[in-house]
Amino acid sequence: MKKCFLFLLVVFLLINGSAFAKEIIKLPLPKTNGKMSLEEALYHRRSERSFYNSPLSNEQIAQLLWAAQGITENTWRLRTAPSSGAIYPLELYLVNSLGVYRYLPESHSLELHLKGDKRLSLMRASLGQQFVGEAGIIVIVCADFEKSRAKYGLRADRYVPLEGGHAAQNILLQSVALGLGAVPVGSFWDDVVMAVIALPYCQEPLYLIPIGYIKQT
Repeated sequence: MKKCFLFLLVVFLLINGSAFAKEIIKLPLPKTNGKMSLEEALYHRRSERSFYNSPLSNEQIAQLLWAAQGITENTWRLRTAPSSGAIYPLELYLVNSLGVYRYLPESHSLELHLKGDKRLSLMRASLGQQFVGEAGIIVIVCADFEKSRAKYGLRADRYVPLEGGHAAQNILLQSVALGLGAVPVGSFWDDVVMAVIALPYCQEPLYLIPIGYIKQT
């Protein structure tokens, strides 16, 4: 009976394996030159907190995520933001009206993590800051501290948040260059954010970054 059950289970998995495969969205290639200079982006960067609830295109999303953690060198797989020991403990999650997606730098793609719009839940998790729920997307910068602690010990508790800051600034400047508004949010209940987006136990949220079209007031 046990062997029969195992056989049927294997057959079921072979036939229906696609049902267990996670949805992958291949993102457009990022641009490495733009219309706005770095100096202009620095000059115009402001924390924007008023957004139209409009979706962003895959091209915009691709550029923003690449700016934060995109691979820019093929031999050592170095990324856009510096990392102590090139360990890269950061994980990026994209939240939009369709669901929660994990960014995969190696393939420059999105992996579906959760279905459903979690933006209002994240707004409540961030102490009711309304703009969090109104932005077209929210990029959540997370980190696996143990990856860095394995090499640097407790010093990693300094290195990892610094790295999160590097990635966040890249996102903010890229947002300006794309004509979008963004704001880094550090005021939230960590455990609630982790529950809302079903973070793995080894990852911690560092930043919520709402991004969208600026609503002129």
